Amino acid sequence: IPLLGFLIVLPLTIPWTRLTVSWLGIVHYLACALPIIYCTLACLPILRTLSLLFYTGLSSYGIFCAVTARSSVSRLRAFIWQALFRFFFFYLRWVELGTGHPSSLRSYLIMDGLAFLGGVINISRVPERWKPGRFDYWFNSHQIMHVLVIVSILYLHWGVVADLQWIGNHACPME
Repeated sequence: IPLLGFLIVLPLTIPWTRLTVSWLGIVHYLACALPIIYCTLACLPILRTLSLLFYTGLSSYGIFCAVTARSSVSRLRAFIWQALFRFFFFYLRWVELGTGHPSSLRSYLIMDGLAFLGGVINISRVPERWKPGRFDYWFNSHQIMHVLVIVSILYLHWGVVADLQWIGNHACPME
């Protein structure tokens, strides 16, 4: 149900008319972090392109590892390189070497924190580990993980929308 809601409501909240780079709205709609990298390196086109290609390859490898993982721990571990790559871009923004909307970094950090917390709860099997049989149908770790991931997607969306609006008004300094 939340996925269907996202598929219907999310495109209505993307500032399509203000996008100077329309594919950023499309990849964001496909739940991708490419706009984060694009906006962070907005004024460095060669490095931006290389980073986008590298992240796409890293994401493809991470998805392959997650799909073929034999345990929940291995599945969570499959996304570590992706997360570290994103944190590098968060760091660039934090030290003001990267660009983007000032409020989006907070949204992105919350997004990754919630997704990580959801993964940890899922592999730890809490609360059903504490009360076996009591959480078989409701409030089990897998459901909690999904709720946290849905909320993290909202934070991703809020950060990307801020960045998409920002990039429409941003001009790189001439050197």
